[in-house]
Amino acid sequence: MEKGVGAEILTIGTELLLGQTIDTNSAYIGEQLAAAGIEVCWKSTIGDHEARIRTALRTALTRSEIVITTGGLGPTEDDLTCRAIAAELSRPLILDQTVLESIRRRFTERALVMSGNNERQAMIPEAATVLPNPHGTAPGFAIRLEDGRIVAAMPGVPSEMRPMLNEQVIPRLREAFGVKSRIRSRTLKACGITESALDETISDLTRLSRNPTIAVLAYPGEIHIRLTVKAESETEGDQLLDDLETKIRNRVGEYLFGRDEERLEEVVGRLLLDARATVAIAESCTGGLVCHRLTNLPGSSAFFMRGEIVYSNDAKERLLGVPHELIAEHGAVSRPVAVAMAVGMRQIAGTDLALGITGIAGPGGGTATKPVGLTYIALASDDGATSREYRFLGDRETNKLLASQEALDVLRRHLRSHRYAGQS
Repeated sequence: MEKGVGAEILTIGTELLLGQTIDTNSAYIGEQLAAAGIEVCWKSTIGDHEARIRTALRTALTRSEIVITTGGLGPTEDDLTCRAIAAELSRPLILDQTVLESIRRRFTERALVMSGNNERQAMIPEAATVLPNPHGTAPGFAIRLEDGRIVAAMPGVPSEMRPMLNEQVIPRLREAFGVKSRIRSRTLKACGITESALDETISDLTRLSRNPTIAVLAYPGEIHIRLTVKAESETEGDQLLDDLETKIRNRVGEYLFGRDEERLEEVVGRLLLDARATVAIAESCTGGLVCHRLTNLPGSSAFFMRGEIVYSNDAKERLLGVPHELIAEHGAVSRPVAVAMAVGMRQIAGTDLALGITGIAGPGGGTATKPVGLTYIALASDDGATSREYRFLGDRETNKLLASQEALDVLRRHLRSHRYAGQS
């Protein structure tokens, strides 16, 4: 039965602890196991030290039905995973002639001379099932203990580990534990609302919903609502996710902009195309970031007409026609200047819409009345010009990102609430 089946991931390698190599394996394994209906409850990273590997394995087997290791199966002296597992499970290492011939054949096919230490990779714990590795010399192996628990060891090289996991390890685990359901996730993305405010809006749903479950995750400039469901069929899972998503949309409404891998600029680009509307951008503190994000979209020439980076006061005056007196009276970082930038940009570019963005990105340049992070974003359209003040609290790069995100969201909200002549 699949009830109560929990997995633990052990990633092995001193280079992971030192930060010399980023551990992408555990994230990938966790994602794939979840999709296969197997819950990951623990994960650990251990250096190349036999006693510590044994301790981690011993601990894992006290709380998990499945233990998956990755790394430490190579031919060198510091590759200790196989030896540690064999010792901890009291299983002698036995030379597997089939594995040895496979390793020799791989070297021959590549016209390379096999070193003697490669023979170590053919030493497999007694009664283990070998997991062939057509992408490298290090085979994996799986051991089922007397009480039904399973230990599976895979190489650390991602291009070798991933196919072994998906083609061999996961099918064995699902069959061994009778796992029939699968876990699926859906992510709803919101911006223009704080994490705490969003959480409060759906707190009762989060508290009461057991399947699907809800998790609220904060990222720079946007909040993600992750829905996770466990169901035996795709149809059943989709229905459960759809029902919960509808409830959340009824609560969060206009703040939601996309789903799963969808980015805010993609949503804005699609809305501009649907409206057959054009846009131009005048940027100061964001330094062209909004233009960059929009023009990264294929086909953006259909809606993006022009952009100007008007970093200096002189550029604002000469390129956009912002009055010198306006800057002198209110300062370059002010609501009136942001509006003048948007209006001037729209007149020059001849577009339906234009944005004006001005602010203090930091780390210097702030004052008591105009602190670092103060930003004004204005939108000019046929309806006139609107503007809004923001106060960001990040470092320079974060403030620029947040300003670009809010600017795109200003466009998104406007496009959702207005119709244009080009729309059918």
